[in-house]
Amino acid sequence: MHRLEYIVRRLAMAVLVLVSISIITFFIARVVPSNPAAAWVGPHPTREQIALATERLGLDRPLHEQYLRYVRGLLRGDLGNSIKTHQPITTDLKTFLPATMELVLAGMVMAVAIGIPLGVLSGAYKGSLLDHLTRLFSIAGVSMPTFWLGLLLQLLFFGRLGILPLAGRTSTQVALYHPVERITGFYLIDTVITSNWVAFKDALLHIILPAFTLATYAIGLTIRMTRSKMIEVLSEKYILAARVAGIPERIVLFVLALKNAIIPTITVLGLSFVYSLTGAILVEVIFSWPGLGTYVTSAVLSIDFPVIVSVTLVVTVFYVFINLVLDLGQAMLDPRVTLQ
Repeated sequence: MHRLEYIVRRLAMAVLVLVSISIITFFIARVVPSNPAAAWVGPHPTREQIALATERLGLDRPLHEQYLRYVRGLLRGDLGNSIKTHQPITTDLKTFLPATMELVLAGMVMAVAIGIPLGVLSGAYKGSLLDHLTRLFSIAGVSMPTFWLGLLLQLLFFGRLGILPLAGRTSTQVALYHPVERITGFYLIDTVITSNWVAFKDALLHIILPAFTLATYAIGLTIRMTRSKMIEVLSEKYILAARVAGIPERIVLFVLALKNAIIPTITVLGLSFVYSLTGAILVEVIFSWPGLGTYVTSAVLSIDFPVIVSVTLVVTVFYVFINLVLDLGQAMLDPRVTLQ
């Protein structure tokens, strides 16, 4: 019963957060000095055109009526139209969101593949040279400005070494002669489905630098959290018993100890995933990555408030959903987590 009450309470809080964000973003967009109707018409609008656009967009109605109309649209899956392109925002999101999701997921794969092993080894060999270097790397990953790291990687791997591309999702030559057939919007998946191996290799090379730039913060947090929990777990009696029994060290570290140290790390990775969705905006600008960051940057520059509000709401939905899953999952997996 307590568990059911906890789940219901968390769901209610999630709904409350979503409603609050929708209200805040909607009314902020309305109070900022601008004229969406004039922007909708285009350059050099007449008063008659502005009046017609104001009526069409519902901007002549009271704010509460505009908000209710907006909520009814959300419940139907309608995010409205972009003022700049006049296209449905949901259509634009289907184009831009997969690129961002592919970039973020690639970054999370790097965070897991790099952060967890380094955190395990750092905790196992506390005080060693490996531990000091790993801690230095984790501190740098957490504190290093993303824009500076991205530019530095471009200078090194493109400018100096010439082994990785500078920007974009694919090269111009591949786009012309081996174009990616869009199925899921994830180039690495679409190229495998269609056996377009030339484009797959090109897309893989293009995603390395922006994904690593985006992943450095998550890698740093993962290393620190894993190291901290490993030091705590490795002092338990069952670990000493396993070592006395002659169980190989790699099994002790990466199976017995990691199994009990991984839950807080999973929580960090989940929250880092959502953080990366917002952090991707700057990374996408640096690497000319045609994703959600590029889309919302263009919207900000053109004062396209429907797009700004919609992207904010989409990111919030991801954050609330992932946070909810992590809370419920941790409560189910770890009996020490209180459900009160």
